[in-house]
Amino acid sequence: MKNFILVTLSGFMLLSVSCNQSKINYPETAKEDVTDNYFGVQVSDPYRWLEDDKSERVAEWVKNQNEVTFGYLNGIPFREGIKNRLTQLFNYSSVSAPFVEGGKIFSFRREGMQDQWVLYVQNSTEDEPKVLIDPNKFSEDGTVALNNVGVSRNGKYIAYAVADGGSDWNRIKVRLIDNAQDLDDEIKWVKFSSIQWFKDGFFYSCYDAPKEGTELSTKNEYHKVFYHKVGTSQNDDKLVFQNQEEPLRNFTAQVTSDEKFLIISETESTHGNSLYIRNLNTDHDFIKLTTSFDYNYQVLDHIDNNLYVLTNYRSPKYKLIKINVNTLDIGNWRDVIPEKKDVLESCVLAGGKIIASYIEDVKSKVEVYNLAGEKLHQVELPTLGTVGGVSSNLNDTKAFYSFTSFTFPSVIYSFNTDTYESEVYFKPEIDFDSEAYETKQVFYKSNDGTDIPMFIVYKKGIELNGSNPTLLYGYGGFNATIKPSFSVSRIVWLENGGIFALANIRGGGEYGENWYRSGTKLNKQNVFDDFIAGAEYLIDKGYTSNKKLAIQGASNGGLLIGAVVNQRPDLFKAAIPQVGVMDMLRFHKFTIGWAWVNDYGSSEDSIQFLNLYNYSPIHNVKTGVKYPAILVTTADHDDRVVPAHSFKYIATIQDKQARGSNPKLIRIQTRAGHGAGMPISLTVEEAADIYSFLFYNLNENVEY
Repeated sequence: MKNFILVTLSGFMLLSVSCNQSKINYPETAKEDVTDNYFGVQVSDPYRWLEDDKSERVAEWVKNQNEVTFGYLNGIPFREGIKNRLTQLFNYSSVSAPFVEGGKIFSFRREGMQDQWVLYVQNSTEDEPKVLIDPNKFSEDGTVALNNVGVSRNGKYIAYAVADGGSDWNRIKVRLIDNAQDLDDEIKWVKFSSIQWFKDGFFYSCYDAPKEGTELSTKNEYHKVFYHKVGTSQNDDKLVFQNQEEPLRNFTAQVTSDEKFLIISETESTHGNSLYIRNLNTDHDFIKLTTSFDYNYQVLDHIDNNLYVLTNYRSPKYKLIKINVNTLDIGNWRDVIPEKKDVLESCVLAGGKIIASYIEDVKSKVEVYNLAGEKLHQVELPTLGTVGGVSSNLNDTKAFYSFTSFTFPSVIYSFNTDTYESEVYFKPEIDFDSEAYETKQVFYKSNDGTDIPMFIVYKKGIELNGSNPTLLYGYGGFNATIKPSFSVSRIVWLENGGIFALANIRGGGEYGENWYRSGTKLNKQNVFDDFIAGAEYLIDKGYTSNKKLAIQGASNGGLLIGAVVNQRPDLFKAAIPQVGVMDMLRFHKFTIGWAWVNDYGSSEDSIQFLNLYNYSPIHNVKTGVKYPAILVTTADHDDRVVPAHSFKYIATIQDKQARGSNPKLIRIQTRAGHGAGMPISLTVEEAADIYSFLFYNLNENVEY
């Protein structure tokens, strides 16, 4: 792998920079007299008008904010050098872990600077892959993405979901695999859906068409499951499952590989689900398999009258069970792989065996079991890191998986379930010297004495003199485990002497259900305390100082950044809250926000309201405080966390900041959403802006 020599791409070295650009003239944001009464507490909401994402007034505000922001970013002298370096780095070939369906092998590939991943098909690993679906041809600007696919069991059809401009809304099309030609089938208003084939059609989930003009903001209600037969109109699709008494429920279909059973997973939040089962070979109705939303259930498949199910039922760190379809009563459930010390993250059936992936102190561990639950083998992994994309079928002796870490670009392996041997299937070539960096994991104490794990990545030989630019990242929510992974854009940070730290704070799934619950609802302050303690650890141990420390988080992580900036503005020099949930009193009123009440609580409950009000980023900005330099990022098509959160937050902090403060800017991407499907061209632009902003406001030299 070629070493990169730190010289400027324009032919000269940038010696020093100053973050003191001329005074920023922020656009004036009008205030309106809007007040809500929450259990006797009067809460002002002067920027409520920014929630109307379709109004000309908001469009003009967005235009004015972007003019200021991009004017600032384009004035950073080394921004173009960073963008050029990022373009070099992203210009490589990459491949996903293949999956096998209908007797064919499918894989996603991206060559060089292609905006979107392309789906390829081949009959065997010896055949040359052929293009099946190229999303780069969907639109001229690369903002229409391939979101999901489902292959018919006979290998004749592929149904694929298309997302436009980053929205969660999808359209499903059907294509013949042999000649890559589309049929006339088109299904609209699909969201949060699987594509599950049965005979000559498939099951999918959708909503009723929203009122025109409200597509990206209106509350998503009355999810339904339909069956579509190939060659027919959506109007003729058969309604399979709905619950008219519960508008705030979502339903996802699954068909067992033998096509004997249809499984419906019902959710009312992002955590916990209920299962319904229906025999597809009879006229019987659905049978409710579980009775509440207290636990998670994931059905692997049906084997010899048993459903194999991964669950945390009475097992906070998860286990694998089997449920006999002839005796569904809970008393007849049987453990296959019982709960252990480490979190059982996933199970895949392959070659008549079970490939089980565990989380051991936020690192992957992979073991192989027989169907009776007896351990047969532990897979040797290259280093501490993350296994993902494991794919196979019950009767296939070959499985595929990916492995990655902070300085280990994602490599695809094939795994033989008979010999237990792994072979490299694809290894990317990236202009990055991984041997020049090291990763270590530390544990530090949070405010209440809890041990919190954190990864720290840096150049070998670094001096712990408190002067290193450091970027601390966190998430802390929704049972999501943020594990070691490789980021192409992060290379720019590391090459220029930056330290990257990942704090695995509570609210995630790193140590199972109890770890997750200790960072939700009335326990949410634990998440912020954990992150703040991580920042203090980095300073106390000499990695950095409060003048060189930046923080970043996205979505729930954006909320994290907004909250800790308010609580400890003295601790950080720069902050990047991305697509964050910033209005904790109104989040449940937009699109899918109602599903987050399980994590956050609701302002409609008096006790939960006070808790939310005490940390809500928008409601805790104080007048006259010198906050860090802040670059908020959001997108106009984000219908997961609607951009109004970020709009209202930046308007508030621009209005209340102290005179002579660090910049408070918002970057609003057009034709993009919550992050999924963003084209490489926009990814490069956004990353260039973020890292330029960080280096500039940490007063660092950038040697491009």
